[in-house]
Amino acid sequence: MSVTPFDIACYNHLYERFQNIFNEELINEICYNGQLRSFQAGEIIVNIGDEMKHFPLVVSGSLKILTEDDEGKELLLYYLEMGDTCAVTLTLDALGQKSKIRAVADESTEVLFLPVSKVDDWMEKYKEWRHFIMETYNYRLSEMLEAIDNLAFHNMEERLLKYLRDKAMVSGNKEIHGTHAQIANDLHSSRVVISRMLGKLEKDGLIKHSRNKVELVRL
Repeated sequence: MSVTPFDIACYNHLYERFQNIFNEELINEICYNGQLRSFQAGEIIVNIGDEMKHFPLVVSGSLKILTEDDEGKELLLYYLEMGDTCAVTLTLDALGQKSKIRAVADESTEVLFLPVSKVDDWMEKYKEWRHFIMETYNYRLSEMLEAIDNLAFHNMEERLLKYLRDKAMVSGNKEIHGTHAQIANDLHSSRVVISRMLGKLEKDGLIKHSRNKVELVRL
């Protein structure tokens, strides 16, 4: 399959990022069949209840994947970085179900939307795509189990510190920007509790924090 002139920029963009993951022919197909879209921080990419006809592949930036309880309170499950896709989304795509997660841009992010109809085709046609999907399932399952373990067995201070370290790792920056209310929402807690925990972490010498910014002192 050749890349049309309209797709050359997209192809070069994807090849630069995925040449170590996929071969040139597969990148060709991904570019030909995908729709590349840009999102600003805070924009919703996939919402709870959406019909899953496409699945997202992160080209740049990062997404946070959240679930929601019966009262509408969100809980952060994990982050997606460049080259990642969401195993939950893949499962729902395959079963024809509606989304049970919310994917939100954590920063300026580019996402390539790929048609679910291509998943099975590429699983049979490309070994590296099959390995990519299986590794994605395994990795995301581990992250979800870790999230459950974190909720069940760790106190809020430990959860908050892990949250900050995960955000720093994803962004490659020890400075994390966001309000106490946003952090509380991600951790299924309250702003008052998060403010108190941030104060304790600062007193312990692990972070420095000011209005809408937290800096990790020690990773």
